[in-house]
Amino acid sequence: MIAAVEGNIVSKGTNFIVLKVGPLNLMINVPGSTVSKLGHVGSAVLLHTHLYVREDNISLYGFSSPQELTLFKQLITVSGIGPKVALSLLTTLNAEQITSAIRGSNAELLSQVPGIGKKTAGRIILELKGKLEKGWDGEIISAIGQADSDAVAALTSLGYSIREATQALSSIPHKDGMLLEEKVRLALQQLASK
Repeated sequence: MIAAVEGNIVSKGTNFIVLKVGPLNLMINVPGSTVSKLGHVGSAVLLHTHLYVREDNISLYGFSSPQELTLFKQLITVSGIGPKVALSLLTTLNAEQITSAIRGSNAELLSQVPGIGKKTAGRIILELKGKLEKGWDGEIISAIGQADSDAVAALTSLGYSIREATQALSSIPHKDGMLLEEKVRLALQQLASK
């Protein structure tokens, strides 16, 4: 098993990098969000990896944190979720957002990820909810509630990504009885200030 690789970036794609490790150039599949964080060609990086082996496919998947790697491994245990769909989830949402959606039974948020329908989102929640009781640092993560999924949908219809929408919503102060319009307005102010 290959637990981690360290080397210099030779080239980058939308969801992979080629990493020079000694005399080898390894193609490593990574979430799109990780590609943008890794720096430029020639940069030295360390990736936590998972070697995926099937009779017709051997692929290496890399992540910038052990938490992303752990979540990836848990996602691919769900029936019907392969590494490409798990990578799509981690590209669209960060590990904390996915965990929050699973813990909060927010199938609506998960089903907005390309390749995930409502049925698959429900299966992910059903199979992983009990395994994700605590956040990465041992603290309980505040879930993005069902009410916020409407606000996420409104923001994505305005052209923002799911990641941008959920981050903006999680950073605004929430009050009991807050209307959808007020949440969207505050989130838009948050997004405009960046």
